[in-house]
Amino acid sequence: MPDKTVISVSSIALRAIIYVNVFMFFISMIFSKEHLNFSLNPLLFLTPSPFALEFLGATGKSIISKNGTWWTIITANWLHGGLLHIVFNMLALRTLIPLVVKEYGVFRMFVLYTLTGMSGFLLSYVGNVSLTIGASSGICGLIGAAMYFGRSSRGQWGRLVYKETLGWVISLALFGFLIPNINNWSHAGGLISGILFGWIFGYHQKRKENYFDKIFAVFLMGLTVWLLFKHVAEGFLIIDF
Repeated sequence: MPDKTVISVSSIALRAIIYVNVFMFFISMIFSKEHLNFSLNPLLFLTPSPFALEFLGATGKSIISKNGTWWTIITANWLHGGLLHIVFNMLALRTLIPLVVKEYGVFRMFVLYTLTGMSGFLLSYVGNVSLTIGASSGICGLIGAAMYFGRSSRGQWGRLVYKETLGWVISLALFGFLIPNINNWSHAGGLISGILFGWIFGYHQKRKENYFDKIFAVFLMGLTVWLLFKHVAEGFLIIDF
């Protein structure tokens, strides 16, 4: 695949994922109404209400145990708990998506992003995290897949990618212990599953994307869009504005 084509495809995928995340954040603020947090604390500024987040598909031990809504391990990957939360995660995606698309292809990238997001939230459930949201689980999954590529591939580029991703992992670990309310369970689940799924699905040096990759990715895209649309549509029908 020519480099210009890779850049174009990764750019489209990046914009689509960011737009959906921003759209869901905007909707969560609308659904929060007067309960939207305007705290001067930058970590809390524009925090949607717990009700709005739960209604739109937040996940966690208490939510799944109460409602049996296991599909929230997909929808929670597209919700955020404040302005800084979404800004930091979208900046991370701007760095990671082009890299992962370059080595795995756009379809495997989306599969990795979705499955590792789900894996991180499943580990959060095991870790008794009551309520959790955010793209960071899938982001850690992309880091894990990129790390696997860097470690297992040959050449200077692979070594450079491995060194860079190792630095990100160290930063994530420090960030997780220094900043309150960070879901380290989802970060760990995303990272570990990213390495595992990176090995299972392979990258371009091992095999090219095939029809299975494309069909699986399109299925996950369709399922994700349907679940998000369902929550948003139900909200506009039920919530009294």
